[in-house]
Amino acid sequence: MLVQLVRPLVRTQVQMLTQAQSASGKLVGMVSQWLGYLGIHAEVTQLHTAGDRIQVSLCVGKPEQCTQSEWQQILNNLNQDTSTAVEADTLIYTTMSPAQQSKVQRLLATILHASGQDPLADWNSLRPRLTAMGMEEAMVVGIHSALKAPMPMEFLVEQLEPEVAAFVLSRAIHIALLDQQISQAEDTALKALLNAVDRKVMA
Repeated sequence: MLVQLVRPLVRTQVQMLTQAQSASGKLVGMVSQWLGYLGIHAEVTQLHTAGDRIQVSLCVGKPEQCTQSEWQQILNNLNQDTSTAVEADTLIYTTMSPAQQSKVQRLLATILHASGQDPLADWNSLRPRLTAMGMEEAMVVGIHSALKAPMPMEFLVEQLEPEVAAFVLSRAIHIALLDQQISQAEDTALKALLNAVDRKVMA
């Protein structure tokens, strides 16, 4: 699994940065290397600090998993689109239908069970961590209820709307990484969600 291979390396490089006197040069190389793990060719053109953040400007080339015609179409789309506003999630939990909200709760409960731990036994410590991820109170309460009657991921992703799958996937990744590692069961569940998202791309 990519995360398990890359995270220890990234941690080692972070420690190197804290000890480096020429940190800028090292970080420029690291950013390009990190993106390279994803098959993205990128060159850092500018790097400077801004308060407690680091601002990085990138020049990105065609990813390895992208055909030349796809890349050209992306460039054409960007050249025609003058908007730079960041798009929010297509769906917002509070505006979902009750059926969609229930599906979200059960999917995230399944991810929690996939960790191999007992999320109900650890609920008192787990609940504030879910809230810290920005989850609404109603969602957290619903997840707690869904944990008491877990359902197979294979059943939950059947006919799952790609927009709902995308909403769940970003939160599922954060949940899976709570213990700093991804189990085989979590990896399988995340891939099932990713496949559901891909249905929108392939449509």
